[in-house]
Amino acid sequence: MSWTRALPAALAVCVLLLTGSVGCDSGGQTDQQGSQESRGSRPSPGSQGAGESTAPVGKVLEDTDEDGRHYRQVDGARAPEVGIEVQPDTDGSWDVRLTLRHFRLSPPGTPARAVAGRGFARLYVDHAPVADLRTPAHRIPAGYLPHGTHHVTARLYADDGTGWAVDGKPVERTADITASGQGAPAPGGPAS
Repeated sequence: MSWTRALPAALAVCVLLLTGSVGCDSGGQTDQQGSQESRGSRPSPGSQGAGESTAPVGKVLEDTDEDGRHYRQVDGARAPEVGIEVQPDTDGSWDVRLTLRHFRLSPPGTPARAVAGRGFARLYVDHAPVADLRTPAHRIPAGYLPHGTHHVTARLYADDGTGWAVDGKPVERTADITASGQGAPAPGGPAS
């Protein structure tokens, strides 16, 4: 092969290498659960402002929760998910542990706006709000629950107060527990 044919061939290989390396990047990053997400769809932990998408997140629905907060419909493929486990402790209190998927709890003081896959979890006991959680663990104090069966629900909200929803239903999970001791009646207002 002569040098006149080798030069265009070498240039073509360089172009393929350059465009191939750019085109081969999936543009993804891995979240805490090890699943892939595309860049720009969710901010990295602790990032706010620069680089964060200002595009609307989901569709705000007409439906509201018990407190009049609207639900925000999101696609089920990457929708947030929550699991809840409630265990009695030896001192009579109850340990609540949340398992989150495609969702990160925002720290206190986060601006009140909807960001995909971010927000807080509201904890309910028998449909009464108990606490807004910014961490995956909470303790229901000893004596709080009266004797009987109770429903402990964790529901996910965006930081603007809209509730995450899939197919028109809130993203939530409920655990049924039975308290055997005498407890005080549960107050109706949320606590932090």
